[in-house]
Amino acid sequence: MTDNVVRDAFFALHHGLPRQGPGSDSTTLRLLSFVGPLPERPRVLDLGCGPGRSALLLAAETGGEVTAVDLHEPFLDELRAAAKARGLADRIHPVNADMDELPYQDASFDLIWAESSAYSIGFDNALRRWKRLLAPGGSLVLTECEWTAADPSTEARAFWEPQYALRTGEENVRACTSAGYSVLGVHRQPESDWDEYYGPLAERADATDPQAPGMAEALAG
Repeated sequence: MTDNVVRDAFFALHHGLPRQGPGSDSTTLRLLSFVGPLPERPRVLDLGCGPGRSALLLAAETGGEVTAVDLHEPFLDELRAAAKARGLADRIHPVNADMDELPYQDASFDLIWAESSAYSIGFDNALRRWKRLLAPGGSLVLTECEWTAADPSTEARAFWEPQYALRTGEENVRACTSAGYSVLGVHRQPESDWDEYYGPLAERADATDPQAPGMAEALAG
């Protein structure tokens, strides 16, 4: 079984779902409320956009031009169709690119957005690499998985530590300020944001043939 077969099965589980990570429209709007003043037609960069739930909302709410970046072309196809259906095709620009190697000049964007995606290149790395892209007075909005318990269980640590080093919210805020950012606001995502992701995903998993190539491994993951 190749990694590509398992990856394709993983994406097959997610195609057509409302979300590919925890979140909600209400959380997106709450995060947007923390952003400083934006130009009349802001330049927005949505990184790890998937099929574009946030990109569509940002285009509608800000009136800006949204560059939506993802490595999975079928997600971008879904976004193109959704943007056309909502009359936003002229303001949403899907781009197949690596968020760790972005082909944009310094100060190209007034707002950079990354819901459920910064972890893929590492939180601190994202802070460093994306900072140059912000125009003066621009804002970066991103979400990060973190410890919410003062003393996480041994089992929780054993699960996370080999995969992704979690920190507390306070430690992540310090990482932001150390990287040269001013933190305008912090919002802890409610449990319902996870339900919006895992509910539809669980229904899809239950209806999926586990004998399909790579699917057993994808389901286990």
